[in-house]
Amino acid sequence: MGSICEVKPHAVMIPYPAQGHVNPMMKFAKLLYSRGFHITFVNSEFNHKRLLRSRGPHAVDGLPDFRYETIPDGLPPSDADATQHIPSLCHSTSTTCFDPFVRLLRRLQSSASAGHVPPITCVVFDGVMTFSLKAANALGIPSALFWTASACGFVGYAQYRYLVDQGLVPLKDESCLTNGFLETKVDWIPGIDNLRLRDIPSFIRTTDPNDIMLNYFIGEVKAAHEATMIIINTFDEFEQTSLQYLSSIYSAPIFTVGPLPLLLQQIPQNHKLMSSIGSNLWKEDTHCLQWLDSQEPSSVFYVNYGSITTMTSDHLAEFAWGLAASKCQFLWVVRPDLVEGGSVIFSKEFKEETEGRGLIASWCSQEQVLNHPAVGGFLTHCGWNSTVESVCAGKPMVCWPFFAEQQTNCRYACVEWGTGMEVGPDVKREEVRRMVVEVMEGSSEKGKEMKEKALEWKKKAEAATRPGGSSYQNLEKVLDMMLKNFNPAL
Repeated sequence: MGSICEVKPHAVMIPYPAQGHVNPMMKFAKLLYSRGFHITFVNSEFNHKRLLRSRGPHAVDGLPDFRYETIPDGLPPSDADATQHIPSLCHSTSTTCFDPFVRLLRRLQSSASAGHVPPITCVVFDGVMTFSLKAANALGIPSALFWTASACGFVGYAQYRYLVDQGLVPLKDESCLTNGFLETKVDWIPGIDNLRLRDIPSFIRTTDPNDIMLNYFIGEVKAAHEATMIIINTFDEFEQTSLQYLSSIYSAPIFTVGPLPLLLQQIPQNHKLMSSIGSNLWKEDTHCLQWLDSQEPSSVFYVNYGSITTMTSDHLAEFAWGLAASKCQFLWVVRPDLVEGGSVIFSKEFKEETEGRGLIASWCSQEQVLNHPAVGGFLTHCGWNSTVESVCAGKPMVCWPFFAEQQTNCRYACVEWGTGMEVGPDVKREEVRRMVVEVMEGSSEKGKEMKEKALEWKKKAEAATRPGGSSYQNLEKVLDMMLKNFNPAL
């Protein structure tokens, strides 16, 4: 057996196959790699093809001890450059991926026996890919659950079973979406106040008892009880009450290792890993960074709805004219699949109105954009990666949550953390204009407070991820648990 196999622990890492899950799993993989782990990163075949298209055919070559593998996701083949239909993907991964993943693990074990890769030390699986936990258990391989979303979102999903048992979900009929029922207080979670049903992850908004997403999360939350370790991309002070609640219902130790972007900064900058591995499934537009370089400090409002959010053409127009009316400089990331059932078309009048002060980009390195000194505020869907990245950059948010736990993150940003304000679900341009101006100019008490709170949380996040901080120490504990049975002499 070669020496590399004698000394390297080996983590097999499998994210849920969507951009918002792949990114944090890749960041965590980089942390483990920087600590001496051999990494096998498992993409779906569909996403791996997208990765190669976005980053080039050599994107997965040339880095020793970091390898990619793929498994099928069970959906029909497609070359679409867009996120797959989430309910179909959830159903498919949970019902078809166990066997392919077991076969992959067995092949890696055989490869280890032949001395080609180190023996598998652990499987790090996405918290909504618990078939991976079952596969690891079946082969006697230690595993760790990595929850890529927020702790408060996790708390919300953990209520699904109770909501069904109490008859609150599924909804009795469609009128419950508009008659005030969603304002019902959620007052049964110890230590957590100010939540309403509308703040619980949005898959409860169904009248179908057989709804795929409702039942999927009930199953995933239940399966998480079998985990021996739960790792979350957050930090203790940020989500203290949510973490305390989760610790009360799960027996496994819970470790916060976030915000991951800041923890990654503890890796020496000359580490070749930092630039050689990426996870964006869309090709990045680097021109926007050059454009930002030409702008005044805190003068640009950044807009990005993430990798999954879609909207009607009417809502797009309201956002566009709200931005135009704000008179602010803006950078707007517009995916090709942003508009439901059609293409993104901006009117001639909008283009004329915003000429010289707005830039439309297709995709970008969001961390670089948010950390750019020219950016002063952020309109976001409140996905967890975007929320965390805004905290790391100290930028206040205008929030327009779309689905899943984005509603929960939005509620916390606006009420608990004080870093955001929410645009109503039925977008109106005047509301958009007012909020953009408040955030960018600090023209109200709320706007000033948001800027101050955003900077306060940035400092606290930095403290958590520095040596001696809670997240930094938790990473050491995670490594100790993963390496507990690792014997390099074998």
